[in-house]
Amino acid sequence: MAFTKKTVRDIDVEGKRVIMRVDFNVPLKDGVVTDDTRVRAAIPTIEYLKENGAGVILMSHLGRPKGDGPEPELSLKPAADKLAELTGYDVKFVADTYGDEAAAACAAVQPGDILVLENVRFLKAEKKNDPEVAKKLASYGDIFVLDAFGTAHRAQGSVVGPAEFIPAVAGFLLEKEVDTLTSIFAEPERPFVAIVGGSKVSSKIGVLENLIESADTLIIGGGMAYTFFLSKGYTVGTSLQEEDWIERAGEMLAKAEAKGCKILLPIDNVVTDHFGEDAVGEVVDSDKIPDNRMGMDIGPKTEALFSEAIAGAKTVFWNGPMGVFEFDQFAHGTEVVARAVADSDCTSIIGGGDSVAAINKFGLADKMSWISTGGGASMELVEGKALPGVEVLLDA
Repeated sequence: MAFTKKTVRDIDVEGKRVIMRVDFNVPLKDGVVTDDTRVRAAIPTIEYLKENGAGVILMSHLGRPKGDGPEPELSLKPAADKLAELTGYDVKFVADTYGDEAAAACAAVQPGDILVLENVRFLKAEKKNDPEVAKKLASYGDIFVLDAFGTAHRAQGSVVGPAEFIPAVAGFLLEKEVDTLTSIFAEPERPFVAIVGGSKVSSKIGVLENLIESADTLIIGGGMAYTFFLSKGYTVGTSLQEEDWIERAGEMLAKAEAKGCKILLPIDNVVTDHFGEDAVGEVVDSDKIPDNRMGMDIGPKTEALFSEAIAGAKTVFWNGPMGVFEFDQFAHGTEVVARAVADSDCTSIIGGGDSVAAINKFGLADKMSWISTGGGASMELVEGKALPGVEVLLDA
């Protein structure tokens, strides 16, 4: 499905100052970036703008600052340094976002320059989409580029605000993310297998509903599976469960059957007597979970069942782990599913969030067709929702 908004290709950037919203919300340890995936993802658009004669001003959030002023441990300086390291460019940084120092630094930007502003969320008004914030940020440039797909579902000052005042277009990452995630539902090569895991049915209800409409097979794992077990009349012990969603889970199973979407639930599980890294697991069938045990991972029979379904797929969409993969002894099910996707002759799309962390943990990122940089944004697209950050851009 073609992207319906203008991109940087559709606008003359030569000699212009471009204020660009990127997603440099990267993990830090001792002031050093520990995963540079999001910085790398922004580089193609930055390179294009620089090579086409634009001065580039980058802004982003990082972490969850209180919004009462600078918090040194959440500074974007390490991300600016990482960008310089990855590109070899001279990347300037200004420890200000909305004040005179930032305004002066932006005014001094010349064609080919790259400047990174300080964390936009050091001011509370940014998250509230305060028009004064939007006006200030827009004043720094002649053109606004949104390339932060991970925040495109947020109607916040640095995401949607500048579009009120200056021409707004998409960067290459945003374009690719939207194209990829919408086309998978519009015209997937079949069989289309969707894998949804994670903890709660309630947090992914729209995703599940949409996948039932479009997927040939829907694999459900992780904590949410236990609510589906309850809808089938199983007992789940002390496993994660959402009593308010049991009836809805049953309705989804019935809807899937009526639509011809095959739903695969775990047939066995690794259970334990408590939640912890020291917990020892045992395998039980899904309809025989003891009252004093909780599910932590899928079992070996389920691994084989899920792997077989994935092996025959032409398109796979995956969001959410199969168990508590953060604990090594309960990561096996998620790893088996990840390797099945990697080994399958399919177009594989990983929908952000914990799935990406799992793929990276198992060293399989280079085996996937597309790994989304946005958890919440990718889920909203999969649900069929419009993204505020995309909606404000100029129509193609």
